[in-house]
Amino acid sequence: MDSNIHISAISYYLPEQVERNIDLVAQFPEKVSADLIEKLGVYERHIIPKDLKASHIARLAAERLFDETGFDRNKIDALIYCSEHHDYVTPPTSCVLHGELGLAKHAGTFDMTHGCSGYLYGLAMAKGLIIGAGMENVLFLTASATTKYIDPANLSLRLLFGDAGTATLISRSGNNIYGEVGEFMLGTDGASYRRIIIQDGREASPFTDASFEERRDQFGNVYTNKGLYMDGQGILLFILKRVPVLIEETLAKNNLALDDIDLFVLHQANYFALEYVRKKLKLEEGRFLYNMDRLGNTVQATVPIGLRQAMEKGLLKQGSKVLIAGFGTGLSWGATVLTF
Repeated sequence: MDSNIHISAISYYLPEQVERNIDLVAQFPEKVSADLIEKLGVYERHIIPKDLKASHIARLAAERLFDETGFDRNKIDALIYCSEHHDYVTPPTSCVLHGELGLAKHAGTFDMTHGCSGYLYGLAMAKGLIIGAGMENVLFLTASATTKYIDPANLSLRLLFGDAGTATLISRSGNNIYGEVGEFMLGTDGASYRRIIIQDGREASPFTDASFEERRDQFGNVYTNKGLYMDGQGILLFILKRVPVLIEETLAKNNLALDDIDLFVLHQANYFALEYVRKKLKLEEGRFLYNMDRLGNTVQATVPIGLRQAMEKGLLKQGSKVLIAGFGTGLSWGATVLTF
């Protein structure tokens, strides 16, 4: 581990509009119940306005980070933007954000499209830039606006996903607030990429009239080829099989054991999946962070928001070790350990 590389700040932004799942019971009485909501573990979610760019909430998170820390934005050496949502085919959205944030011209820019594993991939890239390119400070932004791609009648997805933007500052020197960044485990099962997909709209499958045709699954959920499709059962099996192994591999790579980890901040995919992983590893409830109840699944944003909230709750102290992990679209996964 390069002990000089750490997370020095995390900020996030949540859209003002909040949708409560309990309010959907009256609209869909045959499909939504209080019992179902309790099993999902998601009670409300923040929703981005349809006419607002996803990159805008990433920029608001960045501005909040600069305001909260007083960090000089001219000292940013690189900007990474991770999202499925981009302003244009070209130029890169990271270039647009660079201009909107008024960063120095010496700062490099990078776009990423990873979803639920995106925070770990971006964090690994930031560490690599500091080690390999001699940089000092990397600003890593995420933006999740998944609700834009979910049909209101697709309750299997609507009840689960929320929107958020986050900003993370990764540094070689300065204040070590959120821990030194350890060794990474990253992986991909690209043959299974169709399990989470927005199929139409790019070169592999351009928009046609058929892109907007609605179809229903066996549960009555509405899908179109222009919207988000997720093989819920396939993804659940993927999480149950892959994540416990990912945790074991990450611990081994960092020369640690399960008992060395004070807190696990995993991607908030769904409550059932996380509970399975926790019980599979035979861990106490207090060592797993759950915060999807008021946020839902915010894709790339779940891990950094979880870290910020854990800090605010006093769960992270000097000497703490936190394992963070993300897994999903691609299919892809990643994890590392932060030492406080």
